[in-house]
Amino acid sequence: MLLTITTTHRPATDLGYLLHKHPGRFQSYDLSFGQAHVFYPEASDGRCAACLLLDVDPVGLVRGRGGDGGGGSLLAQYVNDRPYTASSFLSVAIAQVFGSALGGRCKDRPDLATAPIPLEARIDVLPVRGGEAFLRAVFEPLGYAVEAERHPLDERFPEWGESPYFSVTIAGETTLADLLTHLYVLIPVFDGQKHYFVGEDELEKLLAKGGGWLARHPQKDEIARRYLRFRPSLYRQALARLVQEEQPAEAGPEGDERPADRAEDALERPLSLHEQRIGAVLAALRASGARRVLDLGCGEGRLLRELLKDKQFEEIVGMDVSIRSLENARDRLKLDRLPERQAARIRLIHGSLIYRDRRLEGFDAAAVVEVVEHLDPPRLSAFERAVFEFARPRAVVLTTPNREYNVTWEGVGADRLRHSDHRFEWTRQEFRDWAERVAGQHGYRVRFLPVGPVDEALGPPTQMAVFERD
Repeated sequence: MLLTITTTHRPATDLGYLLHKHPGRFQSYDLSFGQAHVFYPEASDGRCAACLLLDVDPVGLVRGRGGDGGGGSLLAQYVNDRPYTASSFLSVAIAQVFGSALGGRCKDRPDLATAPIPLEARIDVLPVRGGEAFLRAVFEPLGYAVEAERHPLDERFPEWGESPYFSVTIAGETTLADLLTHLYVLIPVFDGQKHYFVGEDELEKLLAKGGGWLARHPQKDEIARRYLRFRPSLYRQALARLVQEEQPAEAGPEGDERPADRAEDALERPLSLHEQRIGAVLAALRASGARRVLDLGCGEGRLLRELLKDKQFEEIVGMDVSIRSLENARDRLKLDRLPERQAARIRLIHGSLIYRDRRLEGFDAAAVVEVVEHLDPPRLSAFERAVFEFARPRAVVLTTPNREYNVTWEGVGADRLRHSDHRFEWTRQEFRDWAERVAGQHGYRVRFLPVGPVDEALGPPTQMAVFERD
């Protein structure tokens, strides 16, 4: 297996300093499963390429401690692609041979180690379970341009079809440490056959190496699932901790709101927008005649507190992806001190709005208050199915910011989002187009209501859609 890293940063031979490998030398390293070789096929001021060639000993894999070579049967131990395709072996080689570069350390060029430079990495070859679409979905959100050349199973027998093997090139302007970290984590994700036991250590390694980028990645769920070899308990731990990392800041010890939430509240306070929003949602839920109600993305329980005060709502369920928020909601609502009959009306559950959850089925109504804008756009389709196709309450009350209104607030304006954790904000027409499409696809009718003071040209600060099932 071969990894080639190329740069056109001038002088390009500085790549040798970053990798801690001299361009004029051929260097070899003994590893537990074979040998790694580093050499430079090209080294000039204008362009420099460094190759990491891994020579895996297939017999040693079986005889030693290297694992079973990718299969459980005796034949599969000796007949497999492990010596030739990029896998967890290459990740280990990156860590051992390029360890200083992976850690972002360079004594001779410290400024260059932290500076984004044009870099290209080519992998020959990578087994990609999921095909080119998944390959692009993993690398492109990290800012890389992706080129993928798929290889046939056998050129002499084209009727056998395509193989899962690709020669892959990713290119972008980034630091060498980030490039190596992305490769270190993601190469085993495509292959899925780690040559060592996957346990708690691998979970910690994923979170350590994924810090700063994995929590925001739209494919973080699938990356974590594959990296941990579909170990459900480890995957759930990883997802919970990544979700917590994705929050802009933790709540305070007394259940205080996050700083970003406080900033948004301070911005909106002159309009009393929060109170108007909660009041509008409550009115819509009451008008629907609902008795069993969901608060999806309940946060720290602001709407739940008002729902509890209204005897119309006989069963109230609040769900959030953040365990910390649910703990704060429990404290804020004083659930452990409620009278027995009151406590029986409300439940808090941990879950995600992008997965089907049978616990959400059969309810009269659901509130989704200032939630969708926190989802990455690629996840919206999963959210739509989870709520409107699978949970399928009779009514859904959904609010979201009106981006057009942002120009009225100092420090926000037309070019910034209202909240640091928002992934997007819709204009009125964009929201209407989305809501009408979702309603039409899933058998609902929808009407739109303003929340807050309405500007004649810009509309209201918050827009609300009430979906009612036909």
